[in-house]
Amino acid sequence: MTATQLGRIQLLIMQVLWDKKRATAREITDAISEREEIAHSTVQTLLRGLEEKGAVDHAAEGRTFLFFPLVEEQQFKESATRDLVERVFGGDAANLMAHLLNDKKVSRKEIDQIRDMINNKRSKK
Repeated sequence: MTATQLGRIQLLIMQVLWDKKRATAREITDAISEREEIAHSTVQTLLRGLEEKGAVDHAAEGRTFLFFPLVEEQQFKESATRDLVERVFGGDAANLMAHLLNDKKVSRKEIDQIRDMINNKRSKK
């Protein structure tokens, strides 16, 4: 599974599973519904799609399915970031950073955090 294969709601489902480790379709629906309204049948359909993509699997406990992620959150973030940098910014991470700093309101605190990360990265080389 590559990062670009997840839609917005599928990513919300994955975030619930990464947080909870295991959850029923109803628990996933309830968690997403705290942010936005979603039909339980939609979650069930998207879970089947995520299983087909190899992102999640389930275990039966009686008549209930417990879903769990097969892809780690960090692995997904790394893949999604690489894909974004390659496809949108031509492989140039500096262009991504420039875009974020120029086109998004970035707080002084966030700029300081970015500066600290860069300095830490430099000192480790």
